[in-house]
Amino acid sequence: MILNHEARIEKAAALMEAFEAHTPFDRAGGRYLWTDAFAVCNYLSLFKRLGAKGYLDKARALIDAVHRELGTFRADDGRHGTLSGLGEADAAHYPTVAGLRIGKPLPERGVEEAYDETSEWDRDGQYFHYLTKWMHALDRMAAVSGEVRYSRWAVELAKSAHRAFTYTMPDGSKRMYWKMSTDLRRPLVASMGQHDALEAYVTYLQLSVTARALGDDAGLGGELEATGAMAETMPLLTDDPLGLGGLLFDATRVTQMMAGHDLPLRGLLRALLEAAREGTERFLQSSALRYPAEARLAFRELGLGIGLHGVSLMQVLNDGHLKNGVLAEQLGALQASVPMAEVLELFWLREAHQAAATWREHADINTVMLATSLLPDAFLTIGGPEHA
Repeated sequence: MILNHEARIEKAAALMEAFEAHTPFDRAGGRYLWTDAFAVCNYLSLFKRLGAKGYLDKARALIDAVHRELGTFRADDGRHGTLSGLGEADAAHYPTVAGLRIGKPLPERGVEEAYDETSEWDRDGQYFHYLTKWMHALDRMAAVSGEVRYSRWAVELAKSAHRAFTYTMPDGSKRMYWKMSTDLRRPLVASMGQHDALEAYVTYLQLSVTARALGDDAGLGGELEATGAMAETMPLLTDDPLGLGGLLFDATRVTQMMAGHDLPLRGLLRALLEAAREGTERFLQSSALRYPAEARLAFRELGLGIGLHGVSLMQVLNDGHLKNGVLAEQLGALQASVPMAEVLELFWLREAHQAAATWREHADINTVMLATSLLPDAFLTIGGPEHA
């Protein structure tokens, strides 16, 4: 079975309807930053494909709901009001100035509570790699709608997050905490995420490009210098499907910035593609995809599917603009893995597989990322403005 153009749009729209029905935007509770970042991009993809303004309105409504809920302290937290301390009116103008909560089911670990790795996954706080996904969603909203406020909110979030998560080592080098408290005052997990600095660097570049296109200056020079230096010290290679999807997502964005803005990123792109190729081959040669649905995590696999969809876009850009033989060889090697994206989509579209506990326990994130893989337009394509 091959999913044609119309089927992809139809299934993505149905998945987003199911997502909204399960977590209505006007209902308190239910917001989760990672999931909602992908959802915003999905509504933008549907708007671009179908021209229905209602999808653009849904993206706006979801953004407002996230800022309203995840920009304030939890109901079971001793602290109250907005994370920034601003009044309601001012907070609406500066919704990202103090970051955004993850949206986990449990409150963050208290100052006197002992760290427990298992329970920490379910505790709230702020993740840097979730914040960069929200920066991306806001940036895409700015490009598609032409509304500069979304770009400014993305840049504001980048500056606030960078300031809070980054610290200086005794030797003068910079590092990043993996998880911070809700108020960004203390680290909850001090280790550094493997690709956090890379994600920051590529995202800051993207925000700068979009801001410039909208007549603004992001002013992220210092942040770019710091994250670029940090990213160079971290290994890229992984065989985790979600991490591989992230590498391909970054490579797709880098390729677009090279082709459209002549940014000198060729060395970075080659490193990303080589790590993605080797890691993807390792993953596909493993036994992971032979396991039943009950032993698999859909959102992690679909992250790879989304990234694989970027390979074709990179090939078009290299053929039409970059014309680099080395990149052509690297993309050709990755092309053999591209059909796996649809294999994963078809697997997780089956009702029997969606009945598995591993799907139901993560229903929202699985639903939204499946929709993204089916219709990755607005998530993978950057630049702007694109509004009619």
